[in-house]
Amino acid sequence: MKRKTLFPFIAWLVLFYGAWLALVVLGDHFQTVIEHWPMAAAMAIGSYVAGSTPMGGGTVGFPVLVLLMDLPATLGRDFSFAIQAVGMTSASIYILCSRQELEWPMLRAALPGALIGTPLGILFVAPLASDLFIKLLFASMWCSFGLLHLRRINEITSYQGMTPHNIAFDHRVGFIVGFFGGLTIASITGVGIDMFIYMFLVLWCHADLKIAIPTSVVLMAFTSVVGIVTKLLLGDLQPGTFENWLAAAPVVALGAPFGALVVSKVGRRPTLVIVSILCVMQFAWTLVHERDALNAWNVAAALMGVVVFLLIFQDMYKHGYRLARRKGGATTGMQEIASREQ
Repeated sequence: MKRKTLFPFIAWLVLFYGAWLALVVLGDHFQTVIEHWPMAAAMAIGSYVAGSTPMGGGTVGFPVLVLLMDLPATLGRDFSFAIQAVGMTSASIYILCSRQELEWPMLRAALPGALIGTPLGILFVAPLASDLFIKLLFASMWCSFGLLHLRRINEITSYQGMTPHNIAFDHRVGFIVGFFGGLTIASITGVGIDMFIYMFLVLWCHADLKIAIPTSVVLMAFTSVVGIVTKLLLGDLQPGTFENWLAAAPVVALGAPFGALVVSKVGRRPTLVIVSILCVMQFAWTLVHERDALNAWNVAAALMGVVVFLLIFQDMYKHGYRLARRKGGATTGMQEIASREQ
């Protein structure tokens, strides 16, 4: 890749690391960074996941903070917004500089949807969610993601291009995913909107992962920036968010684009399989960790959540299968995207 092409990415890194270093030095935060090194270590993995899969870095940061360190789920959510605003933004800039394929028509509609839905969700929906509800929603959602991929990984990784469809469909789906994903899942857990646009692209449109995953990364980066800015403007950032962010931010700024680079060379299947297994394991881990707070109704609701998400994904898969048969299969990704943008 030419240096000129990478210039915006390099400029972003110089600007970020300069600002981070100034913040640490002028604020005398060296001890804070040292004390929170476990989160920096955890996000070395989380940032790779963020850049290489349709999962934000918060999907690693959240369970580490909430399940391993026994901190509130609201902190896990706010940290997810904060850390993804750096890591996934860094990955997005790299994706744009490296000219990776994106599903622009759907993404352009999803961005304003997230811009409207995320602040509304933070203001009116997230305050209604209890700490236990946030944990169970997070666990159920990602468990269903893991189970789906373990079952259909060969098929999902075999798609090439996309099933042809019209631009009006892209705009409707994009805005709905952006608005309702920001209003509900993202505002409550700090992650998830990337998974939903990815699921629409892969299950409904049979999109190549080389298109679906970069598109989901860009949407989650934008949503995270909107989320953390909203939290800062409201003065509602959970205690501990800044300290953990300060330690982990310099790691994710390079870790997420590194993930995007690595999977472009070795493929996404191995990473998706490992991450899917971990998604299922964290569901069991959550139930064990929260056993003292759980009753039969809570456990049933968590299991039902997994089933509901799987049913939604299965319905999307059926629609996608029928659409592919009607349209005669997927076409080359770049050609189809270009034709629908004209």
